[in-house]
Amino acid sequence: MFSQMFPGFEISNLYNYLLLLLVASLRIGSFLVASPFFGSRMIPLQIRIILSIALGFCLVGFIKFPELETLRGAYLIPIVFQEIFLGLVAGMIVTICFSVVLLAGELIATTSGLAFASQIDPASGAQSPVISQIFSLFLLLMFFSVNGHLMVFEIIIQSFELIPIGALGETIERLMVALKSSEYIHKQAVLVALPIVSILLMLNVGIGFITKSAPQLNLFSFGFPLTILGTFFVLFFSVDALQFAFKTIIQNTLEFVSAFLGEL
Repeated sequence: MFSQMFPGFEISNLYNYLLLLLVASLRIGSFLVASPFFGSRMIPLQIRIILSIALGFCLVGFIKFPELETLRGAYLIPIVFQEIFLGLVAGMIVTICFSVVLLAGELIATTSGLAFASQIDPASGAQSPVISQIFSLFLLLMFFSVNGHLMVFEIIIQSFELIPIGALGETIERLMVALKSSEYIHKQAVLVALPIVSILLMLNVGIGFITKSAPQLNLFSFGFPLTILGTFFVLFFSVDALQFAFKTIIQNTLEFVSAFLGEL
């Protein structure tokens, strides 16, 4: 019936093209699911599917595929798992690196007494301090302003040449490279939060001496507002330093993704 409506067009060609499109979209689609912004709850699943298929459509004519007989056989199953693995891990690397600012915000909020000022994060659905959400939005804004998302997509597209579809192997080595990014989160979070936390610690020590010398002062009515005010002042004057730290996070994120999807 279909061949009668479109003479000269074989249904097998359409099947082969859809199969290639599916395989080409797996790596990018898996990355979009696991990445911080594109994988958030604010982006509908339908949008992510359409975007991954659109990018896969653009790549079908430029990347190398295994033989069609291979894709039609049982060898397709490990290929699908490999493509999903590469995309998910690349997206998780970006998510882990971006979690640095969330952890730093948690440390600052705990020190300043703002840990109770928490609300539901619309991106993840979890409850986090307001400072962490502000840091996260600031980092995302910088990431898009320097075209970081385009750089990540470029790395993923270039990975089809370095890691062709069906080229199984080196999975453990690449996984070890990805695990190094998990060591990065705690170290960098402390480096981001340490200057602010140190100033707040000295402020709290000063408030402690004041309340010790003047016991009639109520700690909650005197010390708590002063700590919050000091936190806002420290954050205001730390914008330039935070901007430099966030640029470092973005650079390290791109380096981790490039090391995972690049040559070992």
